Amino acid sequence: MKKACLCILLIVILAATGCIRKIPVKNLLSDNSNQEYDTMVKRDILCIMMAYPGYVTKVESVDGKVYIIMKSGNRILYDDKRLKSPDEKMENCDIQDMMEQIYPLYGIKELMKNDFDPGRFRVYSLLHDVYGNSSVQVQSNLKTIKTGCGYYQFNRNNKAADALCGALNELSEIMAKRNDIRSVVLPSSGTFNYRYIAGTRRLSPHSFGIAIDLARNKRDYWKWASQSEGAKRLANYPHEVPAVFEKYNFIWGGKWSHFDILHFEYRPEIIYKARFFGDNIESEKPWYGDVLSEKPDYRAYIEIIERALK
Repeated sequence: MKKACLCILLIVILAATGCIRKIPVKNLLSDNSNQEYDTMVKRDILCIMMAYPGYVTKVESVDGKVYIIMKSGNRILYDDKRLKSPDEKMENCDIQDMMEQIYPLYGIKELMKNDFDPGRFRVYSLLHDVYGNSSVQVQSNLKTIKTGCGYYQFNRNNKAADALCGALNELSEIMAKRNDIRSVVLPSSGTFNYRYIAGTRRLSPHSFGIAIDLARNKRDYWKWASQSEGAKRLANYPHEVPAVFEKYNFIWGGKWSHFDILHFEYRPEIIYKARFFGDNIESEKPWYGDVLSEKPDYRAYIEIIERALK
């Protein structure tokens, strides 16, 4: 009993000083915690490499810290191993923070639990590297696409514009028979807008040309509406709309506790994490699960990760 108490006390002290990583105490008491953490690191980095093909060239492990190396030469830290509040994660997000919460790839009719916001945490150094490091750079990467729902400007990099075109064209076919879907899609509230998120110094994903807001309703946003108003709006929102967007690697702000129901954001890394590693993977399978059965071309990424993180 004394040993258990001492162990828990030590964990609390280490957590307070930021010396241990951000996993639950029950896992820290497990002999398998290091293996579980190592597996998580590999899976998260694999999802990043799959989501941004050609942008990540190397993975490095230096003095216990893991980095992804971008084509530009920039090094992005995987995990600063600091315990953070949700607000601190928003302000100073690393890859582990960004990938930690598993986005639900299923229909919902209720608001998410408190502080469950998968994809709302963003590593800005990654977005800058892929989509543009300034307003001028982002605008030079914008592409005007013609869709069944109208014309839109979106970032051409990483096939973001192609993904939006695919989603809106598919929705336009459904809208021809479903007025309830047309009413939540059109008129769109916009795509590219280089601006800060209200009340913060963090750039909106609209600043990178990777987000679209659909038809606006006063109950759509957690700062505009009460929880009960947002819950009623969500309960009646047609599930086909987020399902189509998710098919094209967009996440939906309706699946955040800080709900943003009109908001869809191109975040393939979040969708890949949910698709390939959202469920428990059978123990006899390798750490990368069934990735190769669906995407055999990604073997090179797996080999890069395994060489770096032996």
